[in-house]
Parts: sequence; structure tokens; C-alpha cells
Amino acid sequence: MSDSTHAVTLLTRSGCGLCHTALEQLRPICSEFGIEVATVDVDKAAATDPGLRAEYGDRLPVVLLDGREHSYFDVDGPRLRADLAK
Repeated sequence: MSDSTHAVTLLTRSGCGLCHTALEQLRPICSEFGIEVATVDVDKAAATDPGLRAEYGDRLPVVLLDGREHSYFDVDGPRLRADLAK
């Protein structure tokens, strides 16, 4: 386990099957590092942050690591584990 603390956020949309799958893939990976996956529904967030949906809304799910885009559509498990270990 890494000494540094990372944040993993999944950008989602209600009813998105790929988003549900991505969350199920992220949970065990993040659990290995003691991290809880945060989720943000871009449609709900658009009320206060319309830019979020404008930027990511057409390519969900998106995995953010420490606020930066890490992957989209698919969770890159090996790469995420390597980056979380840094």
C-alpha cells in the first residue's frame, strides 16, 4: 500500500450500464489501497457545474484520479493499481 493518499472519482449518469460495471470494477481495486470510490452524476452536477457534463457527458464512465482523467469507458485496472501505488 502507498503512503500517499489518492482520490478516485467515477463520473456517471443514471441508467448507464457501463457506469455500473465500472463502479463494480473500481471498488475492489480501490479497496486494496484503502480508498472509497466517489461518484458524481454529471447530469445532477450540471445544475452547479454545467462544464462537467459538457466536457465528459458524451463519453461516460470517466475515472478521475486525483481530479485528473485517468480512463474512460473501461477501467484500466493494471494502470490504476500502478498509479495508486505511487
